[in-house]
Amino acid sequence: MGADRSYAYGAAAGLLGDLLLGDPRRGHPVAVFGRAAGAVEGALWHDHRGWGALHTAVCAGGAVALGAVAERAVRRSPAARVALTAAATWSVVGGTSLAREARIIGRALEAGDLTAARARLPHLCGRDPGALDADGIARAVVESVAENTSDAVVGALVWGAVGGVPGLVGFRAVNTLDAMVGHKSPRLRRFGWASARLDDVAGWPGARLTAVLATLAGPDPRGALRAWRADAANHPSPNAGPVEASFAGALGVRLGGTLSYGGRVEHRPVLNGDAGRAVRVTDIDRAVRLSRRVGLLALGTTVAARLLVQSAKSLKGRGK
Repeated sequence: MGADRSYAYGAAAGLLGDLLLGDPRRGHPVAVFGRAAGAVEGALWHDHRGWGALHTAVCAGGAVALGAVAERAVRRSPAARVALTAAATWSVVGGTSLAREARIIGRALEAGDLTAARARLPHLCGRDPGALDADGIARAVVESVAENTSDAVVGALVWGAVGGVPGLVGFRAVNTLDAMVGHKSPRLRRFGWASARLDDVAGWPGARLTAVLATLAGPDPRGALRAWRADAANHPSPNAGPVEASFAGALGVRLGGTLSYGGRVEHRPVLNGDAGRAVRVTDIDRAVRLSRRVGLLALGTTVAARLLVQSAKSLKGRGK
């Protein structure tokens, strides 16, 4: 069995594992990485971009190197290659946990329990829940589902197709570092700059693929394409913009607007403002279903692309 077929089987098994099992309750590899990155941050922190770049290089580079060593160790065993890829994929994708958290909040809102919904929202995103009413929480959930479909599922599959296990764990490491230190707080504005910029670069292809697949798989492809083209560039994030705009258009809702992070108020442009309506609680489940479809399509797309590239290389090699 070739390495590319091993990757295809392993990635499919890993995504199936996420669908059936979700994230492990204890000892999650991403949590272990987070603790290690936190320890490195404590040792290296200075209010300087150079030290932040070193932190990023040590943590992300260490994750990629570990993945490369593990992949090399199993290179002679097809079964071990499949198992390693499956374990890595299951560890780095988070579609099931994303869907579960979104639906927990949605059920609380349906029951009229705003207190429970506010208490649960920090499990999904960094918004200030106390500043949100029911509609605001529903909008925050839909936006988080859209953005995390790219960050927690599609982006990892893209880099896995490009770089195998090192690509999978490397992307997740970069994304985790951005979540940890890539903020504009006074303490992290300079130290987290490198992590935030690297996350922008690593997330670029996955965000565009997510937007394409949301457009194709959503209930309103024309609306998704229109919102993407008209509004994505107005978003402050180069990657969240296409994803959230395409989800907004596909679902026929308005996203964006005023929000609050850590006591800091931001006024973001409205996405799909001309054609969309306000988000309703029922849109949470619609967003989750769209996210699921996008994740499955991303698996098929990225695996097929990897196999096609390898086939083209093989044909070219035979022609020489």
